[in-house]
Amino acid sequence: MRLRENGQQIVYLREPITGQDDEGHNLAPGWGDPIALKMTVQAAGGSVNAQIWGKQLKYIKAGKYQGNLIMEGVNENWGVCLNVSKDSDPDYLINAIQTFSTHKNITLEKRDQGGANG
Repeated sequence: MRLRENGQQIVYLREPITGQDDEGHNLAPGWGDPIALKMTVQAAGGSVNAQIWGKQLKYIKAGKYQGNLIMEGVNENWGVCLNVSKDSDPDYLINAIQTFSTHKNITLEKRDQGGANG
């Protein structure tokens, strides 16, 4: 399967930054440098997603990605700048990654759901 070029948009992947500095002080949570990539993104739908997400379904996007910048087991909980600039905090988090032979299905969850989830 090859994703159509005109259905793709540029989004920015950002790594969550947490941890401690050299002196053992906790760093303020933040986001790494933005990485540009092309992804097909649309609203999640269907009866299965409705059963899984319930009322939260309106905050879920389904993405398709071809490439090696997003990998299953590595990039879950990373941020994605979808409707905001690349220098802003991400508006979506990668919730799940499913790898297929030619592409990856990426489930994106909105960070600010009326004060919930980040």
